[in-house]
Amino acid sequence: MSEFRESPESRDFRDFRLTVAGVGELAVRPLDPDADAALLHGWVTHPKAVFWLMQDASVEQVAAEYRSIVEHPHHDAFLGLHDGRPAFLVERYDPARVELVGLYEARPGDVGMHFLCAPSDRPVHGFTRAVITAVMAFLLTDPAVRRVVVEPDLRNAAVHALNAAVGFEPAGPIAKPEKEALLSFCTREQFAAATAPGASQ
Repeated sequence: MSEFRESPESRDFRDFRLTVAGVGELAVRPLDPDADAALLHGWVTHPKAVFWLMQDASVEQVAAEYRSIVEHPHHDAFLGLHDGRPAFLVERYDPARVELVGLYEARPGDVGMHFLCAPSDRPVHGFTRAVITAVMAFLLTDPAVRRVVVEPDLRNAAVHALNAAVGFEPAGPIAKPEKEALLSFCTREQFAAATAPGASQ
């Protein structure tokens, strides 16, 4: 794992910055559902985003979906930037109230996460792993967060490997209305151990 450096002021999404060796600077800003809809539409309908479940969505439907997310009291979305340019999408939610209600035993300090990297004709080696590392670091800037919860599609082997690389441990499959998912958890301690300098690849 490449070493990463979090800026000292990264306590809040408005100035979150993470520099990853060999990749560059990653940051997040709040998503604007209307201004960002056309950009997001190209990402979520791309063939590589099949597990995002929005392949046939229109620009208007994408805007409406993300408007409902950013207006929700327990769900929000952010646009990720790579060296200042839009490059990934992040969703953060309370899994006790959104996505996983009644599907697992929630604990105080749990936060749910989705992330999606933009399609690229010029992929950067290690970029997706750098993004999930940055997303985790971003979520953990909130001192109330003790554990990150994810529920990727059971068939999404690439994301399962990425999750494992930053410390997630699977708890087992769960049945959601839209998919069979692999419920997985990562504590602060597991993330720190997995991303420490010298940690195994």
